[in-house]
Amino acid sequence: MKKVPDDPMRPEYDFSAGVRGKYADRLAGKPCLIELDDDVRKVFPDAASVNAALRALVAVVAAAKPTRRSSAIRRKTPRMS
Repeated sequence: MKKVPDDPMRPEYDFSAGVRGKYADRLAGKPCLIELDDDVRKVFPDAASVNAALRALVAVVAAAKPTRRSSAIRRKTPRMS
């Protein structure tokens, strides 16, 4: 069994001149990347199809959301204050 060194960094890796966050501003405001499983990727091959499906789902959920009045009517017992 090989012994693992305490410091996994090799001597040839030199980050002494590195700048933290040098390219971070390039990512600001950009869409986030999400990895899809293979079966989902077969159904949604590109970003446009994923966005269209999610927008349709948001519309369905918003339409199915009960109004404040209808939820009060469904309640069988009055709320105790």
